[in-house]
Amino acid sequence: MTLRLASITACLALLASCGAYYTPVSFVAQGDQIIASGTIDETTLSAFEEVTAQNPEARTLVLQYIEGSVDDDANVIFAREVHRAGFDTVVPSNGLVASGGTDLFLAGNRRVLQPGACVGVHSWAGSGLVATDLPEDDPEHDRYLDYFKDIGVDEEFYWYTLFAAPADSMHWMTTAEANRFDLSTKGAPALGSATVCDER
Repeated sequence: MTLRLASITACLALLASCGAYYTPVSFVAQGDQIIASGTIDETTLSAFEEVTAQNPEARTLVLQYIEGSVDDDANVIFAREVHRAGFDTVVPSNGLVASGGTDLFLAGNRRVLQPGACVGVHSWAGSGLVATDLPEDDPEHDRYLDYFKDIGVDEEFYWYTLFAAPADSMHWMTTAEANRFDLSTKGAPALGSATVCDER
């Protein structure tokens, strides 16, 4: 894993105050698409509302590089709005979603993973809590379980992510794993390899 991605992963997973280590999500409209790159934080929803108001014809959110979030609550609030607004989500062949970015991708009405796309998952930790140390009925899980229920994703995906990799690491999903959880509504192509994704 590159130093940059390792630093981002550890920082995001622990919900630390990342400061200069992350760039908030920015949106660029291109025709009927909105291209998104950056890290989800408390400013993301308002930036999304601004670009969609200016581009009402846009119905596809292209997730070019969304490495995660620094605020889990802001992440699920934003992703719910993407779902409510009926957006499709796409990760392009040279794109990457990880952690909260993967959760955001799942908010799409239709979801497309292009060949070579990178999709990363891991557990979470923060405020002295480690997800895998908590019993399944602990209310700390509800933020995520409620979100997946709201967008129509099987909660088994959530439990899978907790054990796919620890909070300070990242597991890059295989095509078989993506198809197991119906990540793409049309079936997943060959996804990016761990070597490629770690360098992206």
